[in-house]
Amino acid sequence: MIEISTSSTTTTLVVSGDLDLAERDQFPVVASRVVGLRRQLLVIDMCRVTFMDSTGAAFLISLADAGAKRGGATVLRGADPRDLFVLEVCGALEMFRIDDEHRCDLDEASETSEQPDGAPTPA
Repeated sequence: MIEISTSSTTTTLVVSGDLDLAERDQFPVVASRVVGLRRQLLVIDMCRVTFMDSTGAAFLISLADAGAKRGGATVLRGADPRDLFVLEVCGALEMFRIDDEHRCDLDEASETSEQPDGAPTPA
């Protein structure tokens, strides 16, 4: 799932789950919306990405390329080393700024999850 939010200067994509071939049908719609917003900065929050293949990498590369053509920048926030490796293998890692300081706040999701018997998971 990909959620889009905006401010006056930034578009933020929050990606959850797999970013792969199975999700490719949503990529053109999301790309069109992002490019249409014409913000100078695109932040891609990857904290909740569970898997990314070359199809997902191509999607991210196309977003970064579109932004760069307008003089903008694309930042990857919360990217796992394996996701960065996929972009590196594709020869595109230099297209992105990497937010090394961001720390994903995934504790909220685990605090609200339930055990199979319906009891809350201890925090």
